[in-house]
Amino acid sequence: MEHLSDELLLESYHKANELNLSPDFVYLIEKEIRKRSLTHKIKCSS
Repeated sequence: MEHLSDELLLESYHKANELNLSPDFVYLIEKEIRKRSLTHKIKCSS
């Protein structure tokens, strides 16, 4: 996941939620978002 840009990571997170993908997969994306300190961007764009 570290190869994804911040923007693509956030888009992937929103799309995974929209498509009701596996909670484990969503968790992995959230973990990377927290690692990059992007959690504020989830709240702003949701």
